[in-house]
Amino acid sequence: MKTYSAKSEEVKRAWWVIDAAGQPLGRVAEKAANLLRGKNKTIFTPHVDTGDFVVVLNASKVTVGGKKDVSKVYTSFSGFVGGHHSETFKSRRERHPELLIERAVRGMIPHNRLGRSIYTKLKVYAGAEHPHTAQNPQPA
Repeated sequence: MKTYSAKSEEVKRAWWVIDAAGQPLGRVAEKAANLLRGKNKTIFTPHVDTGDFVVVLNASKVTVGGKKDVSKVYTSFSGFVGGHHSETFKSRRERHPELLIERAVRGMIPHNRLGRSIYTKLKVYAGAEHPHTAQNPQPA
């Protein structure tokens, strides 16, 4: 028996909507990462982009457990002297809530060229409105 290997141009891409309101950050990110990667399909091939497009709504209403809203810290470094920046979960939610889900999903997909192309199919919005109604996305 031969192993089936999917081809990128043969994959049918669907659109999914995930409502993050009241859901834990990790659950939302895991569901989005699996749909982006195509792990829910029978034709899943690890080295081919077989995933779908994912729209995440209400990113500003995602939850975290315990005291993580004040104790979880996101850090970045520009590479220059004095370029360390840190921000708590709560302040990032107020400033740019889409980054919370984007960063969580980015950590769950491959860290290579394939992962970077998969990541472009993720669309995250802070509110309940999105401009992708023409694609007829289905709830995930």
